[in-house]
Amino acid sequence: MKRVCRIIMLLFCGGIFISLFPSQSMGEGPGPPKGKPALYEFGAGYCFSCKEMERVMAELKTSHSDQVEFRMVYVDKEEPLFKQYKIMLIPTQVFLDASGKEVDRHIGPLSKEEVLQKLRDLKLINK
Repeated sequence: MKRVCRIIMLLFCGGIFISLFPSQSMGEGPGPPKGKPALYEFGAGYCFSCKEMERVMAELKTSHSDQVEFRMVYVDKEEPLFKQYKIMLIPTQVFLDASGKEVDRHIGPLSKEEVLQKLRDLKLINK
């Protein structure tokens, strides 16, 4: 039993165990945007890797928001989106095309350059 508790605590502290908190708000809305591609970053405020991704997303929003919507989605504020996209681990990035259809996802942190390369590979941006 102690071993199981330790494993759960390690996962929680590592930022990949999601504890489902009551929903407080829906933020920007329940579904994907229409009209331009989007990158949803699913995370939590207690997750170190999610905080790193928050910085990456802020940089990308500054440089590429004309081409892609960049959105942070936090489990304690938008639980319905976590359920809708079946997010099990954090951080998770979900890439959506201009119609709102999921075209790819990645689990774990990415650098700014890795995100940009993924967006190019998926043909969501062209530069």
